[in-house]
Amino acid sequence: MRNVKAYSQLVLRKLEKRYGREIHTQLKHRNMTHLFVAVLLSPQNTDNQVNKTTEELFRRFKTFNDYANADLRTLRSYLSGLNFYKTKARHLKEASRIMVERFHGKVPRSIDELMTLPGVGRKVANVVLNEGYAIDQGIAIDTHAGRVARRIGLARSKDPYEVEMKLLQIYPQEEWGKVSNSFIELGRDTCGARNKECFRCVLKEICPSSDVRKRVRP
Repeated sequence: MRNVKAYSQLVLRKLEKRYGREIHTQLKHRNMTHLFVAVLLSPQNTDNQVNKTTEELFRRFKTFNDYANADLRTLRSYLSGLNFYKTKARHLKEASRIMVERFHGKVPRSIDELMTLPGVGRKVANVVLNEGYAIDQGIAIDTHAGRVARRIGLARSKDPYEVEMKLLQIYPQEEWGKVSNSFIELGRDTCGARNKECFRCVLKEICPSSDVRKRVRP
């Protein structure tokens, strides 16, 4: 890919101009415990689904110790509005137990430590680190970010790990968090899975997948 660095920076600058430099998760949280739990519950669910669920959940459970000691059936009842709620309840309880026993109730600050917890993959770990600690050890690739990366020509694979590794090579580390958040925002706004609204997309003049103005892949 020719001039990939220049093209990738142009993409990011345009996205920042449209969506701002400080984009944050739409998952509601007030502390690191809230953030970890919300992000852990988010895969295969919309942010709205998670926010509706955690509104009651956070009123009942305050600490990781509370989750670790909770009856599994009780946790399931609180999470029943989510997809795969039984699995998520089990992961939440077990992850909280490990958080208490191994990390003294504190959310760890490294992707390797986070990924030792049940239900935590690279995407969850990256969101927790970037949003909670402003630490960039990777790029969170959800369905939106992966789709955008492919459509704008910066990745080809449908595998989130391969997409992340490709973007890590293209963008400098200090921009990894911005890349993830900006791509996700674009995916939610105009670059949907079923409906592309290229006519109002900020990248319509440069994106190789644009229906408005076709360009040769950079």
